Amino acid sequence: EVRLVESGGGLVQAGGALNLSCTASGTTFDDLTMGWFRQAPGKELEVVSCISRSGSGIRYSDSVKDRFTISRDNAKKTLNLQMNSLKPEDTAIYYCAAVKNLGPWCSESRYEYDYWGQGTQVTVSS
Repeated sequence: EVRLVESGGGLVQAGGALNLSCTASGTTFDDLTMGWFRQAPGKELEVVSCISRSGSGIRYSDSVKDRFTISRDNAKKTLNLQMNSLKPEDTAIYYCAAVKNLGPWCSESRYEYDYWGQGTQVTVSS
């Protein structure tokens, strides 16, 4: 079965940076469309970014565009999210998600994703 494990969360001051990683096991990583989602206290789960199987298709939410960069290393079975210029409103639990054989694109809908990590906390202080 597909297993996703996130790492890299923590506490950072506003304006700082963090890099999140997600390692996948139990399947061929190249078959997985990947996404990052987050949930802030009292708020709904929202998409942050997604990336297609080949890495050629990428989307960002408007709130993180130009600050966050998603990437994947298929050889290392790893998904990354480089987060720069962090803001207090970026505080949330960040989840890595995956779906098999979605096609040459990625989806911003959480309902498309079948596999989820346990989440990693990101806290940005003002």
